[in-house]
Amino acid sequence: MRRLVLGASAVLATAIGSAAVADTLDDIMERGTIVVGLDPTFAPYEFTTDDGAITGYDPSLLEAIAEDMGVDVEYRVMAFSGIIPGLIAGSFDFTATALNVTAERAERISYTMPVSQTVNGVLRRVGDERVNGDDPASLVGLTAAVKQSSTPERVVQEASAALDEDGTGTIKTLSVETTEQTVTALATGRADFLVDDMSVLTAVMAGRPDLFEVAGSLGATDYIAWGVRQDDTALLEAINAGLAGLKEDGTMAALQEEFLGLTFELPETDFIPAAE
Repeated sequence: MRRLVLGASAVLATAIGSAAVADTLDDIMERGTIVVGLDPTFAPYEFTTDDGAITGYDPSLLEAIAEDMGVDVEYRVMAFSGIIPGLIAGSFDFTATALNVTAERAERISYTMPVSQTVNGVLRRVGDERVNGDDPASLVGLTAAVKQSSTPERVVQEASAALDEDGTGTIKTLSVETTEQTVTALATGRADFLVDDMSVLTAVMAGRPDLFEVAGSLGATDYIAWGVRQDDTALLEAINAGLAGLKEDGTMAALQEEFLGLTFELPETDFIPAAE
């Protein structure tokens, strides 16, 4: 199976267009390639190796499905903040970037069945006892590094708003484009802590065990899924069938263990939270 990678500029130049989305699955099968939006800066879910190859938990699942479909994968690489707008605009067929399942996003896109589950962990510099994610009040006056347009960004903002409402104070937010930028902000002191998926933080600490440590978690546990345009029901059914097959034969659990270090019992239906 071939894997192609194009940057964000190529996405804009070759957008599929909303008029074609109803036939997306037919188009994929006819051209023999599925075009997938991805932000490969989110290890261990999706990342780029030193030799430029895209890998991780999500690409491994995706490529197994594509192989069963008999099609190649073409990655359209972009910042996370552009993934959902690009999907809706028709710039690629669907996204296999790890998306936290939220009621707000479910109003704009259709989710596949969940592929993982997330806990929003809090990472601090070793020995910084000021930071305790399990006690949000300890974070008042401090700066959190988060990825722009991500669930951790929303979680920090909601925690800050709740603290402000009861008169405790607020948490400052530093929103950046990539996970590596959040890590750099924490390491250099621009941020006092960062918030991200616990699997991501485990990978960060593995590379810098003397510098960082986990200090609790913030917010609720979410499911992680991929995204499809709302009118692409045939494509959604095909991807879900592929994921269900990988779940049934044990491939999904094996890839979770390989990349995430643990496995999950995941629902296939009724997993989208109610709107507040």
